Amino acid sequence: MAGTNPGYGVGLRNVGSYQISGHPYLTGTADMGSADTEHKISFPYVTKTVTVVNSGSADKEIKVHFNSDSDPGEVLDSRHYISLNSNEDSFTFDVKCKEIYITNSVANAGFMLYASLTSIPTSSMYALTGSGLTEIP
Repeated sequence: MAGTNPGYGVGLRNVGSYQISGHPYLTGTADMGSADTEHKISFPYVTKTVTVVNSGSADKEIKVHFNSDSDPGEVLDSRHYISLNSNEDSFTFDVKCKEIYITNSVANAGFMLYASLTSIPTSSMYALTGSGLTEIP
């Protein structure tokens, strides 16, 4: 058929999917509960960027990582995370992912999260594993 291009559309390797403004996504909590509690944030679409802000006091560290620490030693013990250790401390990840994990080091820590989402379905996203993410050096 003339005028159609069935190979073009949103996708992980489609530049246009990342060039347009993303859909906003906001979440957070003022109290993550007891120390060493892991929170998983699953996004409705693949991200373009993710910003995490520590909303606790100066002594309430949070750790941001891309895989669960359910197998001890793989993520947190191997330091495969970014630490935000003071109130209003933040980090912006320019990354495509479908989920992110936040673990608090002490009780009652909090966080705020903003993500810019693409229109790419999360079913298209591969697992983020390997060196720097899950493997022990």
